Amino acid sequence: MAETTTQTVLVGKTTQELETFAESLGEPRYRGRQLAHWIYRKGVLTFDAMTDLPKALRQRLGEIALINPLQVVDVKVASDGTTKYLAQLPDGETVEFVFIPHSDWETICVSTQAGCPIGCRFCASGESFARNLMAGEIVGQVLLARRRETPNIVFMGMGEPLLNFDNLVKALRLLNKEVGIGARRMTVSTVGIVQGIRKLAQLGMQVNLAVSLHAPDDELRRRLIPAKLPPIKELLQACWEYFQATKRRISFEYVLLKGVNDRPEHAVELARLLRDFPCHVNLIPYNPTVAEFERPSEAEVEQFRRLLTQQGIAATVRHERGTEVQGACGQLRRHLRWEISDLDAAPTAAEGR
Repeated sequence: MAETTTQTVLVGKTTQELETFAESLGEPRYRGRQLAHWIYRKGVLTFDAMTDLPKALRQRLGEIALINPLQVVDVKVASDGTTKYLAQLPDGETVEFVFIPHSDWETICVSTQAGCPIGCRFCASGESFARNLMAGEIVGQVLLARRRETPNIVFMGMGEPLLNFDNLVKALRLLNKEVGIGARRMTVSTVGIVQGIRKLAQLGMQVNLAVSLHAPDDELRRRLIPAKLPPIKELLQACWEYFQATKRRISFEYVLLKGVNDRPEHAVELARLLRDFPCHVNLIPYNPTVAEFERPSEAEVEQFRRLLTQQGIAATVRHERGTEVQGACGQLRRHLRWEISDLDAAPTAAEGR
């Protein structure tokens, strides 16, 4: 376990585990159920807010336990309300996650690793990699960012979720059973870890699957994603098996890079590849990072989308959110210790919680 705090971290524990924790303190088991309710359903971030616990117990918990393992050290808010959080973990590592408001719902983009080992050439997250996040560190992002009881959760932040499979699954179950977020409101994004896709399909959960494809052929895909990945044909077979097991339509993510993978012939080849596949294509115009790529023009993006739809492929262009705070797709990254040393830690408890 990567945590170095001597306090017991509560986010990440199930109700049953919190009941056992309460018993270990000499308290009745129902105190554990109260803790779970306050933490996961009410979203409180301090023990003082747990008003139905005895004062002595609240004081003791403040000494020996930690509710959320994340400490927010920086918050950036875009003009449309999109909010990027930078949080520090107990061992000093950092993670970024994003809150995206909509008129009738909200989306929280969470990270599963500190950095990313995949190294996609167009993505800032792959600049460095430290470690996997614990399940509580994943769930903690949701509890810090959410405004509504049941937000949409996309595992599309820093890291490759399926390379942190056990913690991902535990986080999915905690969010579903403890926080109360429906499985169909959650989307796991992967670059194409075939074994992980098949394992996820076997769990019988109704979570959505998004696959970062970014190229219609293996040669171009290897240039953009240097990690050793199986051929596209094998990836599509695993996706088909996932659809068969869950009946959830697959989303394919496709970052458009000017002059690299956005030509008409790429669109035609992509349409041929996905023909008769139960899927939707999300086109993502490149968001600037340190990589030397360019963003296609709006006309080029629309031409690519139109070529797909003309050949029967459902395709939309992802509405850009958070670019001005470096919180858009591909812009999240791990911060080194020296980068946050001058930041004042933001309060971990929101007003009214």
